[in-house]
Amino acid sequence: MGKIRVSKLGDEHSEQEQKRRAEARRETKKSKKQKVSGVGLKGGERTALVEGTDIKPEYKKLIEEVEKGEAPGVKKSKKKKSAAGQPKQKSKKYRDALAMFDRSKQYPLQEAVELVKKTSYSKFDGSVEIHINLNPLALGDKTDFRGTVSLPHGTGKQVKVIEATEAVIAAIEAGKIEFDILVARPSMMSKLARVAKILGPRGLMPNPKTGTVTDEIDKRIKELSSGKVNYKTEPNNPIIHLHIGKVSFEEDKLSANIAAVIESVGRGKITKATLAATMGPGIRLQV
Repeated sequence: MGKIRVSKLGDEHSEQEQKRRAEARRETKKSKKQKVSGVGLKGGERTALVEGTDIKPEYKKLIEEVEKGEAPGVKKSKKKKSAAGQPKQKSKKYRDALAMFDRSKQYPLQEAVELVKKTSYSKFDGSVEIHINLNPLALGDKTDFRGTVSLPHGTGKQVKVIEATEAVIAAIEAGKIEFDILVARPSMMSKLARVAKILGPRGLMPNPKTGTVTDEIDKRIKELSSGKVNYKTEPNNPIIHLHIGKVSFEEDKLSANIAAVIESVGRGKITKATLAATMGPGIRLQV
């Protein structure tokens, strides 16, 4: 059964235009199927114009109009500009903050802390982070680097640390995770295996490497609640990202926390350190 065409009264001009374009397309297909040979042409090469089967001038004109998007009822396609390779436009607040310091300069600890607080432009109390690049040669054959540091003034975040018990495991299985850090006794690890697939992707699974598997539960909970934090490098990248306080912290408190991190990691391992607020540019730190 052929196609059913619906025609509206008073729309004869539109229908004639559609027929004209359809005829032009058929003529084009017919001409492109023809094979020719001649000077400068390879066997089987196609051409729009074939000897003895030239396209009618009116069809040729219509084809050109359609290809250019100029024919009635034909919309020009808008080409999307690719953003690849083009730097993302920064906000005015960011550019203003960037103008307050020299990006190529390394600043002493106290001055760097002052700049981090000054260049933070968030309306809320933003976090302050330190980003540390390590020297791969100093790490030797290690694929990762991790450690623990006690921040003298904490992170500014309220951290809920609890012990793994049967009741906690049952709550996790029910989809209730109401803690930030989970510590466990070695004897509980076999039972925690039931929820390993839930805790693992969230980074909440107790691990001896991070000190969250221990017999000294009360001591460890107190340490982690009062500012003891774990850090580690990115997978296959010698870079550490660590939250070390809030913008609202006094400068000497932020400085003390940063100094504790640098001493824990080891100055000899660090090639570059940068401080940054949640919303603010990175300040290079002199180590």
